[in-house]
Amino acid sequence: MTTSDGAVTHLNRTPLYEEHKALGARLIDFGGWEMPVQYTSILQEHQAVRTNAGLFDVSHMGEFKVEGTDALAFLQYLVPNDVSKLTLQQALYTQLCTPAGMVIDDLLVYYLSDEHYMLVVNASNIAKDLAWVQEQAQAFPNVTVVDLSNTTALLALQGPKALSILGLLTIETLAEIKYYHSISGKVAEIDCIISRTGYTGEDGFELYCPSGDAADLWKALLTAGQPLGLLPAGLGARDTL
Repeated sequence: MTTSDGAVTHLNRTPLYEEHKALGARLIDFGGWEMPVQYTSILQEHQAVRTNAGLFDVSHMGEFKVEGTDALAFLQYLVPNDVSKLTLQQALYTQLCTPAGMVIDDLLVYYLSDEHYMLVVNASNIAKDLAWVQEQAQAFPNVTVVDLSNTTALLALQGPKALSILGLLTIETLAEIKYYHSISGKVAEIDCIISRTGYTGEDGFELYCPSGDAADLWKALLTAGQPLGLLPAGLGARDTL
């Protein structure tokens, strides 16, 4: 991409970039990422999510692993909510704040296993958030923070038929996953964290998987969901939803 002053900028791309191109998506600069704003029309994709299901690529989001014997104490210090109230596999929506109470970013905190948490931050803030989190972690000797953003993909399957579609590709008991909870399991034989923190006003699931498996997972979901009206959906529909 060339800016108005003639400088060339290079946009980040998710592991699904080639899939978006093959589907004829209109790609735009979204916070430094080349992302699909729509495939057919925003209205059609919006309606698909309301009546059937839509599949979103949100792999531009950032993921940090926080683990160690000080992990809970560190997160209690880092965010204003009470992380100790989380049960295993539960997620929390909260904020990163400065000592003066100014908000740096909003994020999700997943309690995945004993002494192991995952933070999910906004794409445009990955570098800033990582620097802040790692700086704060220096006061906690028994905690490590690892950036998993480049090795993790995130797909969101949203809509009233999301459970039925995902159920075709996994043996996991999806109906037992409560809102703002997750499990680890296989989808289309791919290791995933299967989460239920939907943001569209509809039921839905978020699938965290290795970046190298993202294209296979994307195609498996679209194939399984096509008879049920599943459509790929872009950022435009995400905003209107």
